[in-house]
Amino acid sequence: MERPPVLIVNYKTYNTGIGRQGLEIAKGAEHISRDYNVEIMLAVPYTMIPVLSGSVSIPILAQHVDPLEPGRGTGFVTVEAIRDAGAKGSLINHSEHRVTLADAQIAIKRLKESGLLSVGCGDTPEAAGSIGLLGADIIAVEPPELIGTGISVSKAKPEVVTAAIALIKERLQLNVPVLVGAGITHKDDARRSIELGADGILVASAVMKAEDPVGKIKELAEGLIGKA
Repeated sequence: MERPPVLIVNYKTYNTGIGRQGLEIAKGAEHISRDYNVEIMLAVPYTMIPVLSGSVSIPILAQHVDPLEPGRGTGFVTVEAIRDAGAKGSLINHSEHRVTLADAQIAIKRLKESGLLSVGCGDTPEAAGSIGLLGADIIAVEPPELIGTGISVSKAKPEVVTAAIALIKERLQLNVPVLVGAGITHKDDARRSIELGADGILVASAVMKAEDPVGKIKELAEGLIGKA
């Protein structure tokens, strides 16, 4: 069976992503995921992981996890901590929280050992491919200069999308979903991403800064499945 398109919403640290509003977005996303057959995941602040994982069935992800064993490490977050909180996985190497390849490798390995997903991020096709070779379950390509601009990578830099697909799926032969992000804002942006060969999208400000965040998730989901 063909895997449904993937939509990851990154709450980042927007005020809309905490408290009751963050929960309302998650519940709306859960309904949309079921109604549109789109695999929606939410990457949320650590404090929201137990709140949301206990309230909705869609996967809740951490936005970052450190490559540390439990013990000493003040201010760091372990795989065990996010798993206990209810997370189903974590982003790794987002452009706003970069890590070395060595640390990414350890984090991905520890996530796998705990039965959790890793979403490896790269700012170029080559960087994304490197993360993919470390064993990431999902790969996301996001040119940082377009993040938060409202200028979609699928329109402004379609060559980034096609190059990432060619490198990851054809040259490296990695059988994992490849997502694109940065500036994805409208239904047409999501649709174009799929047409270019991506398996889904990673978004943040388009949803979290929208007047109607749930309505924006619905719009993007419609774009992913090609609904007019």
